[in-house]
Amino acid sequence: MAAHPNILYIHTHDIGRYVQPYGYAVPTPHIQALAEGGVLFRQAFCANPTCSASRASLLTGMYPHNNGMTGLAHRGWSLNDYSQHIVHTLRDAGYETVLAGVQHVAHGPDAWQTIGYDRWLGNNDAEVHAAAYLESAPSEPFFLSVGFSDTHREFGPLSDAGDPRYCRPPEPLPDTPETREDMAHFMTSARDVDAKMGTVLAALDRAGLAENTLVICTTDHGIAFPRMKCTLTDSGTHIMLIVRGPGGFEGGRVVDSLVSHIDIFPTLCDLLGIEPPPWLQGVSLMPLIRGEVADVRDEVFTEVNYHAAYEPMRAIRTKRWKYIRRFDDRAGPVLPNCDDSPSKSLWLEHGWAGMAPDQEALFDLVFDPHEAHNLVSDPRAQAVLAELRARLDAWMRATGDPLLAGRIPAPPGAVVNDPDGLSPREQPMPVAHA
Repeated sequence: MAAHPNILYIHTHDIGRYVQPYGYAVPTPHIQALAEGGVLFRQAFCANPTCSASRASLLTGMYPHNNGMTGLAHRGWSLNDYSQHIVHTLRDAGYETVLAGVQHVAHGPDAWQTIGYDRWLGNNDAEVHAAAYLESAPSEPFFLSVGFSDTHREFGPLSDAGDPRYCRPPEPLPDTPETREDMAHFMTSARDVDAKMGTVLAALDRAGLAENTLVICTTDHGIAFPRMKCTLTDSGTHIMLIVRGPGGFEGGRVVDSLVSHIDIFPTLCDLLGIEPPPWLQGVSLMPLIRGEVADVRDEVFTEVNYHAAYEPMRAIRTKRWKYIRRFDDRAGPVLPNCDDSPSKSLWLEHGWAGMAPDQEALFDLVFDPHEAHNLVSDPRAQAVLAELRARLDAWMRATGDPLLAGRIPAPPGAVVNDPDGLSPREQPMPVAHA
């Protein structure tokens, strides 16, 4: 392996794991081919199932409450320190850093400069600009971020990739004409983004760069349907993660170890022989890839702070168990945090707005993989509940989670929706069960 392989970070909004190589009936042949030549992580999770916070965690190797991105960039949030973005570490190691398309961790016409990229190829037609860059004999090594928004609502018109007659809605939703058509539109958008990724990957091949380029293909969080995006159930936090290239990321391998987006930055440092910056909170995946261990972590932690509205939540997930805790007292779901859609309208027509969410939830993922049966009150689960409460509390203390002191404030000028005027508690909220 060359000392410094190129890095292609290719990503899209709101696709979760709803792509072909994870077994879903969503035709994404280019992503499938990438998986067949690389490594597919079956148990990969974002750190936060909202757009900016998820991406910021991957690109800084830090949890959102540590890097500052506790909300959305276009609503007024930013990183505490953009020098912690991975492009600065890679530039110091000799990389040219290039951005095409969506990035979502800074806002404004000069966002690429705010982040610190060397070059910006434009926001529209990202696949065309990225392909042209790859075929222009770029200086190596390079870090090229190519981001797409096709799978973000609103979805485009239907095509033959999504026929509502033969669609199966995602697991949290009932099988109805409305949800089938909604899913058909998503499937069309997934087909479109797969084709654009295929354009970039084909250019990588034509340029003779594929052999020495690490391709990291992922998304920010689950798909934009009720009880998915912006929730801490697996339907919100489970994400596709496919890596192909030098260093052992080859052969159509499947990894079942728990991994987090915050592990990507330390993995790159390990692979490239770069001194890891002191702020990194993830772990390297290279021991997994080298076959030295079966697991690199026993748990993943996830959080939500702000999306359209404030909805503070924290969770811990192990291989078998999921524990979620809410830190507000809403009388119903925080509806602005669920994208408008036919599926959302169906739930609202059947009384969803009056269903108070559980303040605590515990799920046995072996017997209840869809997280439908809350075991918090089950006498048989009390020992596990106490253990996971304590582990979540310990993580919050170890990472200096500001939620320990009460409501996390929005930055000045931030845009925050507050449904029905039902503000969460303003007083400090010490962690329960600490």
